[in-house]
Amino acid sequence: MKLLVRNLARSTTEAELLELFESYGSVQYCNLVIDPVTGGSKGFGFVEMPKAGEAKAAMKNLNNKVVNGNIIRVKKAEEKPA
Repeated sequence: MKLLVRNLARSTTEAELLELFESYGSVQYCNLVIDPVTGGSKGFGFVEMPKAGEAKAAMKNLNNKVVNGNIIRVKKAEEKPA
């Protein structure tokens, strides 16, 4: 299940994001979206967890959690229409 993580502090690293989600299960993929101009975080990223149960647990427990001073939002990522 692919999750969208929003409202991340610009200082949050991909490693921190990965560590946060790994406490709920295996993470297949973790990607912090980077601004190509500044090289800094855009404040959101994607995490993919192969087991739906683990992904739902992570979503439930991490949504509205304070991380690096920001209240993050975690929800199921919508698939882009082809």
